[in-house]
Amino acid sequence: MHVTFLGTGSGLPSNNRNVSSLALDLTNKGEGIWLFDCGEATQHQILKTSIKPRKISKIFITHLHGDHIYGLPGLLSSRAFLDGTSPVDIYAPKGIQTFIDTAFRVSGTHVPYVIHYHDLVDGGVFQLKTCDVHVKQLNHGLVSFGFKVCEHNQLGELNVQKLQALGLKPSPLYQQIKDQPETTLPDGRVIMRRDVIGPDKKGRVISILGDTGPVDALVDFIKGSQLLIHEGTYEQALVELARSHSHSTIDEACELAQLGNVDQLIINHLSQRYDPHQLNTLLEDAQIIFQQTAFAYDFMTYTVPKRS
Repeated sequence: MHVTFLGTGSGLPSNNRNVSSLALDLTNKGEGIWLFDCGEATQHQILKTSIKPRKISKIFITHLHGDHIYGLPGLLSSRAFLDGTSPVDIYAPKGIQTFIDTAFRVSGTHVPYVIHYHDLVDGGVFQLKTCDVHVKQLNHGLVSFGFKVCEHNQLGELNVQKLQALGLKPSPLYQQIKDQPETTLPDGRVIMRRDVIGPDKKGRVISILGDTGPVDALVDFIKGSQLLIHEGTYEQALVELARSHSHSTIDEACELAQLGNVDQLIINHLSQRYDPHQLNTLLEDAQIIFQQTAFAYDFMTYTVPKRS
């Protein structure tokens, strides 16, 4: 599971930061690429990566502010020219289909693939092939949501010593035993998988939040995440400005990560007012509150480690 940040700034693009979008690479799990938000020029950002637009299978939209959706009609249209014939699922607040349909109608755009729309509701859960995606409503004036991606647990390792004690030498039979609940051997014996396999490997958990002011219930929602991606639009000195726009400060994101006992915090959606030197200082201050804090930057990639 790899996360690539395609746009990490807030409000409007700059020379250093595009507006919001990130990609979760699940191709090794057969799920393709999942895109979270699609601000203006996201497809231009994708051109600078190894991501293939035709591999984008699901798009999650946190909310309908322009800096999170204005790139979506263009990306969907371009995908049609790039052998993108497989369906796309879009998970978003109500209104996204009207936005896309209107853009397509006015521009005379037709795509050769089906778009499935899924409305977001607070507390909803999408049970997908290899992951469950939990939905939480946030606090941003315009309806905004966060997502918790929970990878399904994986089967544990075969206990080779037990298999060998049963007189079974290493062979393709081992994989057969792991792949099915019970296996009948040539001599008639039945091997139950549960008797020769270790405990399940716990799936990874990633929380990706849209724009939001502080929400008390978020602690339980993100608790135990290996990775928390949270906006930190402003420094703490501008907390009143943050509150007036229903955003969070960097300090507030760090405090949530600490309370939620997450492994890694990456702060996203940074105000374009900050230059690199200022951000270095703000990061040092943030790491005093929560040591495992990083600031996202465009094209940064983070690999979520497997649980031990």
